Amino acid sequence: MTRILNGLPAAARELLLGTDWGSLQHAYGSGEDIPVTLCSLMDEDPNVRSEALAALDMGVLHQGSLYTVTAPAALFVAAILHHPVGLAEHERHFPWDDGPPRTLRVALLVWLGQVAESAAYGEDPVRDRTDWQWAPWHDATPREHAPDELAALHACREIRPTLYDAVEPFLSSPDPHVREAALGAAVPLLFAPGLADRVPRAATLLRARLGPVAGRRERASVARALGVWGMDTSDLLADSDPAVRVCAALGPAHVDRPRALAVLLDALRDPRTTDGWFPEPLPGLDGWFRFTVLRSALALAETFEEVAPVAVAIVAAGGTSVTDHERGPILLKAFAGGYDPTHPLTSAQRDLLRAFVDTDQATGGIAGNMLWFRAAGLPDNREGIAALL
Repeated sequence: MTRILNGLPAAARELLLGTDWGSLQHAYGSGEDIPVTLCSLMDEDPNVRSEALAALDMGVLHQGSLYTVTAPAALFVAAILHHPVGLAEHERHFPWDDGPPRTLRVALLVWLGQVAESAAYGEDPVRDRTDWQWAPWHDATPREHAPDELAALHACREIRPTLYDAVEPFLSSPDPHVREAALGAAVPLLFAPGLADRVPRAATLLRARLGPVAGRRERASVARALGVWGMDTSDLLADSDPAVRVCAALGPAHVDRPRALAVLLDALRDPRTTDGWFPEPLPGLDGWFRFTVLRSALALAETFEEVAPVAVAIVAAGGTSVTDHERGPILLKAFAGGYDPTHPLTSAQRDLLRAFVDTDQATGGIAGNMLWFRAAGLPDNREGIAALL
């Protein structure tokens, strides 16, 4: 500990020695053991570093949950990003995480991005509803937060300017893996309302990476970042790479909405190809890529009729369609205000419900979507839906 402390950057050392870690909590109890974990990140032994990273994942940010120890730990991580030990590689700790060795700097940037994502969740309900994992009952019964949970959330939101200042230099790193990890952290950090003035500068840094030398993955990641930050990506909707075009269309606002929607719908007509663009999910995106594309298309469409042909085809595909991430969101878009029995079904609504009925026995087209049917104000059984037709 003494040797590592002496080699720490001043800000990291002051934070480590000036924090009352015993008064803080992580997933498994008192934070008094966290100083050892944080110092172990700087150990010469790659196995020790790997175990320390695992402790950050399991205890300091357990399954995305924030604790009172999370903010000071994140500040420490930000303070050591430039340390030379960041160039050292180590194996992954968990047996199910079987990717290639990565540098400590990449691992720490990825972790900071996860902290930022957790801190941003719930801050913008409209943005949250475009997440591929959102379901209507998430908003129906908001969870009460304990005082410690609220304190942890506010603390992690307050430190976002400091975290972003530490991350931004790595957006221009010569190492593509570092650049990708830095972008994965910068995207949710700049969701912070107080950091809106940093977005134009970040956008300028990223657009420098859109040249022909960059590969598909990096160019697509940049296009997505610009879009979700609300920047104008109209020029990228005409890019020669369909993956870049789609990522440019994922943003919440577009000067050219019809063209952006058309780009997304084209991708959904060939979901297998679309999923194959990124075998490893882009930073900040989990699950099959088509889930994110579909949520963005549904959010961008002003009426269900705009997306109906593609949406009905997805439901009619039966077993290839996923309840919570495809069929359910489609159903909710078709009945956005809830089913009103005093109004006749539109042609598009009727086609959609027919697709559910026709695929029900083989794939659970209705029975497997009961919660979504209830959320849309519809009968939750095949007989009830058939009676509407």
